[in-house]
Amino acid sequence: QVQLVESGGGLVQAGGSLRLSCTASGATFSIKSMAWYRQAPGKERDIVSSIAWNTDYIYYADSVKGRFTISRENAKSAVYLQMNNLKPEDTAIYYCNAMVGPDSSLMGSWGQGTQVTVSS
Repeated sequence: QVQLVESGGGLVQAGGSLRLSCTASGATFSIKSMAWYRQAPGKERDIVSSIAWNTDYIYYADSVKGRFTISRENAKSAVYLQMNNLKPEDTAIYYCNAMVGPDSSLMGSWGQGTQVTVSS
């Protein structure tokens, strides 16, 4: 099991940038991938981007392609989300997720979330 702590959210004007950080602790040796999800008021939690821990695989939702960049720093058990050209529709609580364990029984861990608000 891992524990996740996010930081970096805040209030920004449309067109601005923010960088989210997520640091894992605990059984970090078992991490297989990490991801960012977001949940806007009244909506479901959706994936934004994910990154494999030991390969070059990266995924972006269509809505953020070209604007957001995910990266990881394995030595620090950290994942980052650089968000550029932010839009009001990016407003949401952003959650860090880690998939841990053997491939046959992966389990997900979640952070507490960090609020991102983009004003128009």
